[in-house]
Amino acid sequence: MKHIYILLFSLFVGLTAFSHNVTIKGTVPGAEGRFITLSTPSDLITNTEQILGKVKIDSAGKFSLQANIDKTIACELSVDFHTGGFFIEPGKTYLIRIAPYNYNDIKELNPFINSTNLQIEILNLPSDDINFVVAAFNGVYNTFLVENFNALYRDHNKALVDTLKTKIKSEIGEPSDEYVKNYIDYKLANVIQLTQSMNQAMIGHTYFTTKPILYRNVEYMDFFNACFSKYIYVTSRILKKNDYHILLSSQEPYAVLMKALESDSILKPEKLRELVLLKGLMDMYYTVPDDQKKIIIVLNTIEQTGKDQQNRLIASNIRKVLTNLQPGTPAPLFQLRNKENNGSVKLDSLRGKIVVLVFWTSSCVGCTNEMDLIKPIADKYKGKVVFVGISSEYSLTRMRYYVTLKKDWDWTFLHIGDQIDVLKAYDVRSLPLFVIIDKEGNIFKYPADPPGNGLENSIEQLVQLSK
Repeated sequence: MKHIYILLFSLFVGLTAFSHNVTIKGTVPGAEGRFITLSTPSDLITNTEQILGKVKIDSAGKFSLQANIDKTIACELSVDFHTGGFFIEPGKTYLIRIAPYNYNDIKELNPFINSTNLQIEILNLPSDDINFVVAAFNGVYNTFLVENFNALYRDHNKALVDTLKTKIKSEIGEPSDEYVKNYIDYKLANVIQLTQSMNQAMIGHTYFTTKPILYRNVEYMDFFNACFSKYIYVTSRILKKNDYHILLSSQEPYAVLMKALESDSILKPEKLRELVLLKGLMDMYYTVPDDQKKIIIVLNTIEQTGKDQQNRLIASNIRKVLTNLQPGTPAPLFQLRNKENNGSVKLDSLRGKIVVLVFWTSSCVGCTNEMDLIKPIADKYKGKVVFVGISSEYSLTRMRYYVTLKKDWDWTFLHIGDQIDVLKAYDVRSLPLFVIIDKEGNIFKYPADPPGNGLENSIEQLVQLSK
């Protein structure tokens, strides 16, 4: 039996023919009583998370997860915000062991700054499993790049491409798995581009125009994202940035954009052209603010009538990413325990009143300083505005004790508990974070100014608009 340790790597997905259950079971020492989640990206442009399964780890540190998949995918297992990745294939069972870790070390939960790579050991698979083959290839590839980077990047030594191919063949052989073959081909495409063995047009025609779109292959999509970043309005030169403003203002912007981009010989295949347009619209959204609403209209069109089901999904995901937490969009729902731990509060139960959320922890001095200024504002708008403090520290008892010391903090307090997806949904990258939600449950302002710098003005503006 061969073991392998796999650290977190980019999520990636391959193709297989049938849909079967996959079982993942194993041990997570130190995570007893916590939840473990299995996820994968629904697409490799936005990397929107798709949850495949979630279970509670038992008192012995054991868990068992099942998911129904129809293709080889690269998944992530996560405990709190700690993640580790590996491949899973339909119909297989994976027996794993995650290295021991003290999950109590981090008291303040934040998904963006307090995460660690989980070290995953696969115990029951043979050496020709995709996990071992890809790990072996990546080792050869990465070592070669480190040793030869100057010759590849500075000297453009084209002969080294063949040297690398020979080294890969001698050390890992000829892979039989189609996903692995494509993974290697598109990884090598980066070296070909680095040595300038092909010009841009040749790269485009060789790897995209004449090949099927491999939506689920991480190396294909990584290479796609790199090659077509800002492509339609910078690199291609078929259209200038000003042209897009005119085309987006037309009666049928999607149709005229697709027609205009057809002049690019690389983009002759319709599905590819549409995918490149999607990538371009996403890149363009924040660079041309005046056209944002028009870009959303085109995304809606592709979502409804796109050339491929996967393109339609990507259009939907891009639209959601671009409009997430924007004014007028629904505030992410949650249900969290109250500070007394004798009940919970649902966000949608507060409909009909203005809601101000504040994400905080007791160890955050900036949080407590700003929250000390809430009392007069809460009193002024009593009955009209509900203030809700959401603590992301690990201990509910610690939060409750701290709040009882603050006699002026007489509004609603909730604890994040194991609902850490709420922090992700509200993109809590720093604390404190204030959010204003209108009576209909939609975002009014995100992030909102803190009490010391204009929160009351924003609340008053919404109160007047709500009359």
